[in-house]
Amino acid sequence: MFSASQLSEEQKETIREWVAEGDQMADVQRRLKEDMDFSVTYMDTRFLSLDLDLQFIVEEEEPEPEQSAAEEPLGDAPLPDEIAPMPAPGGAQSVRVSLDTIARPGAMVSGKVTFSDGENGLWMIDEAGRPSVDPDTAGYQPTQEDLMTFQTELGKLLDNHG
Repeated sequence: MFSASQLSEEQKETIREWVAEGDQMADVQRRLKEDMDFSVTYMDTRFLSLDLDLQFIVEEEEPEPEQSAAEEPLGDAPLPDEIAPMPAPGGAQSVRVSLDTIARPGAMVSGKVTFSDGENGLWMIDEAGRPSVDPDTAGYQPTQEDLMTFQTELGKLLDNHG
């Protein structure tokens, strides 16, 4: 097992610089091999990030402008990592669910959700199969209808993904 104690202070500082420049966990793992000749697993890299207290930069996605049904081109299929939104009851906006290309640490799968009222959050299913939703706004509770729609859309998304 690889440990931070195997690195010099200069190497530790170099890794911190990589992360400050925007490198993510997989980038650090690759650069440890290419630049420092340390062959480490992803889990070793994860532990190293904890040992060095690395703060990875997470870029927020810009929300896409909403298009009316009349403006949407005909014949477009949903993207492979996103299911088309399902209209919420009562004519409200829709619940949108997307899947991360690379799952967050500790998750089998993860992604983002936007509820019908525009509130955003992160969702994940951990390695024990437990689902969770972490809203961007502390204390936010989606409506029961939004939760049901979220579960339905998540099921469709995962069925299409696997």
